[in-house]
Amino acid sequence: MMQLVEMQTKWNEMRSSADEFKKFVQRDIMVRRYLRSYQNMVEGHVTVGEHIFDVASKAREIFLASWRSFVKRTLDIVISLIGVVLTAPLMVLIAIMIKVESRGPVVYSQIRVGKKGKPFNMYKFRSMAADAEMKTGPVWASKKDSRITKVGNFLRTAHLDELPQFFNVLSGEMSLVGPRPERPYFVHEFRKIIPHYDRRLCAKPGITGLAQIKRSYDESIADVKKKLKYDVLYVKKMCPLLDLKVVFMTALTVILRTGR
Repeated sequence: MMQLVEMQTKWNEMRSSADEFKKFVQRDIMVRRYLRSYQNMVEGHVTVGEHIFDVASKAREIFLASWRSFVKRTLDIVISLIGVVLTAPLMVLIAIMIKVESRGPVVYSQIRVGKKGKPFNMYKFRSMAADAEMKTGPVWASKKDSRITKVGNFLRTAHLDELPQFFNVLSGEMSLVGPRPERPYFVHEFRKIIPHYDRRLCAKPGITGLAQIKRSYDESIADVKKKLKYDVLYVKKMCPLLDLKVVFMTALTVILRTGR
């Protein structure tokens, strides 16, 4: 497992360097396009108005992308802070219930793959017996998984085991809404058998997401492929309004206890 994590880290470093080179090339392309447009204007191929409109359109695209990113991050911070304050008494109660029922830590961290393949430690309330994967290794959890405790089953159904991830959001490792972060082992395997799997890594992982409110827990490769379609759709249409819609639908899921 450690070797896999080290390989993943080296791979991420290579991807990071590649991403920086890609950004440099994209900036170079934008400069060349601007100079070409300016040259066309000077030579009379396009009017001054058309040149200004072309430059303004590109500036608008850059501004909107930056604005959406700023609004999304602001919503993440504000809602997460409110969430931590409002659920603090509940989190204390959950911690007591977990500790009373079984031995082991109340909160556990697990290495997950974030935006652009960067690994990070994701936090959750423990919903399984301590050292649940010591003998089995990384495996999917199912609805009737014997490793899940009674308290853990309730927490999973109500999505309350995800509450500590507010702190992942505040640290900038996650967002409120986005593709769910997967473990390095599964990402390594999915990349080999699912085309374009890396597309879901173009956005920060989320506590909830479009795929989570549309689909249930992954139990097969077919489930992963179906969720991937929703993840890619979210990355394409990502905007603050969509985030608010997903957060609202997630809240309804928790209130109505129709958790998946």
